[in-house]
Amino acid sequence: MTVLEVALDTARRAGATYADARSVRLTEEALRVKNGAVEHAAGNVSKGIGVRVIAGGSWGFAAGSIVTESQAAALAARAVEIAQASALSKKADVVLAPETPVVAEWHGPCEVDPWKVSLGQKVDLLREACARARSGGPDVRVVMGTMSFVREEKTFASTEGAYITQSLVASAAGVSAIAVGSGEVQIRSYPGTFEGNVSSAGYEWVESLDLPGHARKVGEEAQSLITAQQCPSMTTTLVLGTNQLALQIHESCGHPTELDRVLGTEASYAGTSFLTPDMLGSFRYGSDLVNLTADATLPGGLGTFGYDDEGVPAARTPLVRHGVFVGYLTSRETASRFGMRSNGTMRATGWDRMPLIRMTNISLEPGPESLESLIRGTDDGVFMDGIKSWSIDDRRVNFQFGTEIAWRIRRGELAEVLKNPTYTGITYEFWRSCDGIAGPDEWVLWGVPNCGKGQPTQIARVGHGASPARFRNVRVGVGRW
Repeated sequence: MTVLEVALDTARRAGATYADARSVRLTEEALRVKNGAVEHAAGNVSKGIGVRVIAGGSWGFAAGSIVTESQAAALAARAVEIAQASALSKKADVVLAPETPVVAEWHGPCEVDPWKVSLGQKVDLLREACARARSGGPDVRVVMGTMSFVREEKTFASTEGAYITQSLVASAAGVSAIAVGSGEVQIRSYPGTFEGNVSSAGYEWVESLDLPGHARKVGEEAQSLITAQQCPSMTTTLVLGTNQLALQIHESCGHPTELDRVLGTEASYAGTSFLTPDMLGSFRYGSDLVNLTADATLPGGLGTFGYDDEGVPAARTPLVRHGVFVGYLTSRETASRFGMRSNGTMRATGWDRMPLIRMTNISLEPGPESLESLIRGTDDGVFMDGIKSWSIDDRRVNFQFGTEIAWRIRRGELAEVLKNPTYTGITYEFWRSCDGIAGPDEWVLWGVPNCGKGQPTQIARVGHGASPARFRNVRVGVGRW
């Protein structure tokens, strides 16, 4: 018997009506170069097993880092004890939606193994990017280049007969420039904020980003923000670039469609959701142009996998169709409450965490226009991009976002640069005001490596795809500076 099979057998004999077990090995590497010097270089390996059971109609979970048969048996017994204790205060029995168990393997794409690329080669690339960003202007004081890599290898088994092995590699890279002058501190980043951009791919992803080739523009734009005009406070037309639009999707569509938030079982960390069950299939979430989809099968997506951590296959699920709210992100437990099958969104961020409903790749489907036509069709407005700040209430309704940079749109053309741009709105009013979306040629899949949820906290990797989009009658420039 394998270690996982020992855990399942022990759980069953101890009284569990259902059990699953996961073994996970996580290998990480992170590198940061600041002003040409290596500021951080670290690697980490974590491995262990987690056992989840239903006993007495309640959940129990136990995990440990010693991967032996005796430890697996002890963890399974402990998980059953926890479930039986929890059952003393249960409100209802846990019921799982049916799922056909599979025996399968899945491996994400990786052409060039990041761990086979020398540290010196990685550092040289980041140093070159930093040097070019620094040349963007005299006020550019700090430049940083980053890379990070993750390899996840896991095996899932259940008492229903599932046995699934999966592996993936995720790679990230980016460069940023901070300019200081005239009482201002401004930042620009490429290809986006946080870790740049992240993909389920190997080192070939880093090479495709061409950090040195884009770094000088990053420095130049940071420099331009020092003397730029303040974003005016007004109600106007807003065009969003794909980096900022990814965050908008994340906060105002991804999180509120998580069914555990709707049902109140995930409330203390970043709140619940306004998308209550009575809205399903009828609520006008956005304009007719707005189509949002959860797709765990997208090539290269940070939220892409073969099977979730309940053994449910990756799926493509409509969330909003032609502006109407039509779907949730579900688990087997939450789906059963509505007579549905799970759409496979349960994931844990390691062996020592229980799976939670998590976003996969939540994307805005492309439209018929282009960024050029969106701007050309705007007589007066603002184009914003680059994530800088965000705030949204605990039901995901009222929000305010700040971006790194903006440009005024005048008579259908980009005009002067604006600094400290912000915009605010109400989720469904904002999406209802969408009257233009660029096409598939400008659609970008962004990786978000830092989505927090749960207690204890789990930091998950998710994805969002979008083309630039236009929104009418949006309040901008609401911040005080």
